[in-house]
Amino acid sequence: MSAEFSKIKESLASWSEIRQLLRGGESGRLVPVVIPKDRRGFAWLTLPFAALYLAGTAVLADGLISFLAAVGAVVLLLASLVWVWRRAIIEIEEGTTGVRSRWGAITGTLPPGRHYLWLPWDRVDAVVDTSTEIPYSAPIVACPTAENVPLKSIEFFLKFRIVDPVAFVRTIGASNFDLVLSSAVQDAIRQRSRRVHTERAYDLRGSDVGDMQELLTRQLGRYGVRITGANIPDVQLPDAYQQHLATREKVAKELSAFEREWELTRKRRIDTLLMEIERAKKTRDARIVEVRAAANTARKDVARMLEEHETEAQRVRWEIEAKGRAELTSAENEARGLRRLADSYRDNRAVLQYELARRRLDVGARLAESAPRPLVVRTDGTSGDSSALSTMLLAQLLPRIGGIGDGGAGSGNGNGVNGQARPSTQPG
Repeated sequence: MSAEFSKIKESLASWSEIRQLLRGGESGRLVPVVIPKDRRGFAWLTLPFAALYLAGTAVLADGLISFLAAVGAVVLLLASLVWVWRRAIIEIEEGTTGVRSRWGAITGTLPPGRHYLWLPWDRVDAVVDTSTEIPYSAPIVACPTAENVPLKSIEFFLKFRIVDPVAFVRTIGASNFDLVLSSAVQDAIRQRSRRVHTERAYDLRGSDVGDMQELLTRQLGRYGVRITGANIPDVQLPDAYQQHLATREKVAKELSAFEREWELTRKRRIDTLLMEIERAKKTRDARIVEVRAAANTARKDVARMLEEHETEAQRVRWEIEAKGRAELTSAENEARGLRRLADSYRDNRAVLQYELARRRLDVGARLAESAPRPLVVRTDGTSGDSSALSTMLLAQLLPRIGGIGDGGAGSGNGNGVNGQARPSTQPG
């Protein structure tokens, strides 16, 4: 890394040295502006004066001297014209721009090519490199971070180009621009480092510095300069912090190694699980095939069973229908017979009533014959033999008496007893 800022300066040189200074610099310094030495002077006036003297001599003298003086005057006059023509030629190199002035006031610019400045008060004050992107390196030392930890150094690299040579030469100049540019770069770098944490300081390497480039362009634009590129190629941390980071990197490497090992282990386990899953899938597929085959067999068995049940149900239905038809026919026949019997009963109702009346008479006669006969015992209410004992004895004797009295009568029940004697204690 460069140990110091790049230096920008302007140099005073002859026209023959301008190319070398603009392209290679001087003593390690950048030279975007060269002030050319004016090679024109008034020495050429001696030739016209000498020619004038010779012309006067030619006029005043006679013969050969007059001729030689006239020839010398013409030669000197031509030499002075060639001298003036050579001194008036200005060649501006390609990629550079000349700043033209008259009596010290800048009047414009001269593009690349050959130009003629005939008047001695027309001059080229400076030749400015307007096509080359000039590199500029700025190592910033002790830049504090967000935690106020001073970084060892931050190297900032940028490229700029002079787009307005008149504004650059008139406003600031190369030497003053070096001070302004270094100050602006330091300020921008320190602002950027203040927003960065120390542990993320290495992230500044190659980071996007577009905002810094825009900031510097706005600051330096009034000088006719445009920033064409910028980056941060290197960042150096303090030694103690570097040791700390080295330890962290070692731990990070060990952690990374452990993570890789764990990743390999995880992948092996995942592969094993995937193989088991594939094996299980194959087993599942085989079982699914078996289950489907069993399901098809069960469907066939169920279909056959259903067909048999339907056949049996059809047979039972037919039997029930046949039995129902037979019972229905029997019930119809029975109902028809009962209807006919009812008609017969209706026709023989009178006979049945007569027979019923006759039977009633027969039953009444039989009942009358077998009915018990009452026996009336009259006693005098005034006698004293109407006690309970006498009544009980009489009740026991009366059946015997009644059986004896009825013994010769005979009856239809075969035991000689046709009824029971009911004693009566009704007074006479």
